[in-house]
Amino acid sequence: MRPAFYLVLMGVEFAAFAGQATTEWVPGRAPLMTRWAAEVNPTNCHPEYPRPQLVRAEWENLNGLWDVAVTPLGAAAPANYEGKILVPFPIESALSGVMRPFGAESRLWYRRRARIPEQWKGRRIRLQFGAVDWECQVFVNGHKAGEHRGGYERFAFDITDYVRWNGEEELVVAVTDPTEGDQPRGKQSRKPEGIFYTSNSGIWQTVWLEPVPEVCIDGLWMTPDLDGGGLRLRVAVNSLADNLRVEATALEGSTAAGSVGGTVNTELFLPVKSPKPWSPANPFLYDLQIILRRGDQEVDRVGSYFGLRQTGISKDEKGYGQIALNGERLFEIGTLDQGFWPEGIYTAPTDEALRFDLEFLKSAGFNLVRKHVKIEPERWYYWCDKLGLLVWQDMPSGNNATAEGQREFESELLHMIKDLYNHPAIVVWVLFNEGWGQYDTQRLTQRLKALDASRLVDNASGWADARVGDILDQHTYPGPSAPQPEPGRATVLGEFGGLGMIVPGHSWSTNRHWGYRMEPDAGALADAYGMLLREAWNLHNLWGLSAAVYTQTTDVETECNGLLSYDRAVAKMNADFLARANTSVSQSGGTRVIVPDAISGSPLWKYTFQAPPGEWYGPSYEDANWRESAAGFGTVQTPGALVRTIWDTDDIWLRRRFILGQENLDDLKLEIHHDEDAEIYFNGVLAAKLPRYIDHYERFDIFPAAIAALKPGTNTLAVHCHQTTGGQYIDVGLVIPDGKPPAAGGVP
Repeated sequence: MRPAFYLVLMGVEFAAFAGQATTEWVPGRAPLMTRWAAEVNPTNCHPEYPRPQLVRAEWENLNGLWDVAVTPLGAAAPANYEGKILVPFPIESALSGVMRPFGAESRLWYRRRARIPEQWKGRRIRLQFGAVDWECQVFVNGHKAGEHRGGYERFAFDITDYVRWNGEEELVVAVTDPTEGDQPRGKQSRKPEGIFYTSNSGIWQTVWLEPVPEVCIDGLWMTPDLDGGGLRLRVAVNSLADNLRVEATALEGSTAAGSVGGTVNTELFLPVKSPKPWSPANPFLYDLQIILRRGDQEVDRVGSYFGLRQTGISKDEKGYGQIALNGERLFEIGTLDQGFWPEGIYTAPTDEALRFDLEFLKSAGFNLVRKHVKIEPERWYYWCDKLGLLVWQDMPSGNNATAEGQREFESELLHMIKDLYNHPAIVVWVLFNEGWGQYDTQRLTQRLKALDASRLVDNASGWADARVGDILDQHTYPGPSAPQPEPGRATVLGEFGGLGMIVPGHSWSTNRHWGYRMEPDAGALADAYGMLLREAWNLHNLWGLSAAVYTQTTDVETECNGLLSYDRAVAKMNADFLARANTSVSQSGGTRVIVPDAISGSPLWKYTFQAPPGEWYGPSYEDANWRESAAGFGTVQTPGALVRTIWDTDDIWLRRRFILGQENLDDLKLEIHHDEDAEIYFNGVLAAKLPRYIDHYERFDIFPAAIAALKPGTNTLAVHCHQTTGGQYIDVGLVIPDGKPPAAGGVP
């Protein structure tokens, strides 16, 4: 129920629930809703089996309507519940039916009754939770079954001893969530704005019951061994009895592709006949059947799947380290994926909706998705495995300002690896983002590598690299740019772009919206995106850039720099155009390079740091005594810079000559990155005067008189750039866009 009003008691906010005596569920109305929201009702909430890599045949889904109450933190359990909440949607979400804020001063109570099937008698009954944010206590028929901390991890309690078997069992879950506390929480905020979004509290993933035998399979550790032609497999069992044995069979369709038998709780090798590597181009998955035996008797059976892939760093022809998949270098192009939903916050309305974002990215030519400071339900990773999307998985960020906060961070880090270890799509662990809560980076990176040698580790995505791990990661908005290469590590652009465009009628707010750089319409957005991707591909080819992550998959609340609107109703650019731009350096709207810049080549310029006398910008000026070197010119840490020649004085003057044929120059553009003030001349005529600075390459119009001064044959391009403070950089090229990329919106 939506709250009718708020009560303020002892400085703490509590809500009274409208319609306390009814069991009716009424969804709230968020500023935007996706088309899948209309499909949600209490009888069909995420009915899919939630753990696709450890599947059991028997289970009972407990999603649906639960009784709900909110009390002060120190209050006793409520005698009466105030309304209904739809699980697994967080209390702040529209689809929960409550849609109210929740804070550290309160406790959230859930209650429902469940009938456990009679045929489960004689087995252990486990109550499973996909995730609860953040701390919870669980009671069964008045008995405390257990408690748990951590908002992103799967957990379970054995409730067998509390089951009465004489009718319905009462299940109660009590939750606290100090959203602004020291625990990992990603981008959740009680006061959402900018890059931080609405908080998420309580049960937000599937809850279910399942029976298991007294001795049972507890987990799987699956490590692909492509060089060895198979899978390294450890089957964890909750017993150390001597007579236990496991049998594992890999299936290609219905045909056995390999098998192994052996001791439980030890690593086995499962050879696979003619192994098929998993990759974005061919995301081949093997089914896996596992049987646990005591002597000759089968005591447990689970189903799973796996993919065979290998990650590493490989040097290219220029000696740059690049990310390799299955022994082949692959330029990874992906999106930053926040994983928020307008009506469900952390929880997608349906599994189809969860899949939709990934299918769109795949159709748009992306091969990578960076899951940003959030851990998804396991079915999200299943769809990445199945569709063939590489995943960089961030550890959710926290403040980590206290010893307790750091212990919690490390505990949840270990749970993340344990829960997601078996997914072939995950190829990189990202430990920290942009310095948020960053500490002990070297120690934690080394620990990550020791725990999982099968994947790469990005110690710090953004600006706080500790010179450890496999990846050197830089963020530039809009960008793109590339870090200066470093021996033994791959260079990546962990975030760039963020081109914003408002879609009327599909925005979270009518008067608050932003992007890192706003574009007026779909045509301008597509033109800008095509240019960014051309630059990214050139950075890959010329500078060894190994991956580029565009911000972002969808708009999120007031942040409108998504490829899709927040309600997923509008694709701001045509998927076919995105696919062309994402998969080929030549796809930039037909751009022809007249004078290369540092991205598209290694052009040589004459330059001086001393103010030259006379008309230094004219075609007949004698520059023989000037030095000569390759563009760009500046200091290494300047955002968006590709520095080949150091310039660290106040001023630089540059000249170069270029040859023109019989060209139509009506559409000629400057392509320039200037930090700071720049003046550009063609054959002694002022072509552009650009004040202040930009932190990326951008195209600018040229004064008509300067275009008129160009002629077939030899021409002179001259530049002066002046620096006052901070970073500095200058690089200039000339291009002719032959045609704009298609401007396309509409239903994706």
